[in-house]
Amino acid sequence: MTTRVVFNQKGGVGKTTLLCNLAAIAAARGKRTLVIDLDAQCNASQYLLSSGDRQADSGSADFFEATLERSSRAKFADYITPTPFDNLSIAAAHPDLEGIRVRLEARHKIYKLKQALLKLEGFDAVFIDTPPALNFYSQSALIAAHRCLVPFDCDDFARQALYSLFENIHEIQEDHNPDLVIDGIVVNQFQPRARLPQRMLSELRAEGHPIIDSHITSSVKVRESHDASIPLIHYAPTHKITQQLVALYEHLG
Repeated sequence: MTTRVVFNQKGGVGKTTLLCNLAAIAAARGKRTLVIDLDAQCNASQYLLSSGDRQADSGSADFFEATLERSSRAKFADYITPTPFDNLSIAAAHPDLEGIRVRLEARHKIYKLKQALLKLEGFDAVFIDTPPALNFYSQSALIAAHRCLVPFDCDDFARQALYSLFENIHEIQEDHNPDLVIDGIVVNQFQPRARLPQRMLSELRAEGHPIIDSHITSSVKVRESHDASIPLIHYAPTHKITQQLVALYEHLG
């Protein structure tokens, strides 16, 4: 079972869209796939559950709440909900995640997600969505994951944030998860005809940053997919942006 986190401390870079669509592609290819939503905004949960009008009876917030109880013997599988899509399940988020975060930090529960996933059976691939911040949940995800994909849009603010992001990931590797592999930087909402993105990517490559060649361009289909709560591999399987996501998935292996 491979666990991948899609992480960026900056919001608005398409993190959740990339993660949910990569997970949906994995599931469509027959892999038993789990999405873990650790973002209190619950966007991944809404994207993957709403088209079937499904409600999660429990999820990631309930899992972390249970870790605060010494007598709890619940398994992570107890917090998982099937989505309307074959082979795709989710540990849904809830706004309560934010409310219990301070207690989790005070009780040093940072390894609980990793420990739970080591015992989890029945899945081939796990994708973890994180909040756009380096907090308890994103650190828990980075500690639990085997691989980390960094989404990036070609913006100067995003570029400046990239430097501190890699410092934080490297610190997690050194202190908590030496086996964590950085997949690379995937450029999202790419504008191939604009000069700024081309120049910025050339400069980042020259600095030694691992830019993935498979870029994701902008398209209204993404918003339509969000509105329908149907990942692109099901909503528009032959569309250009879907094929770009498939290419990214294949690149990641």
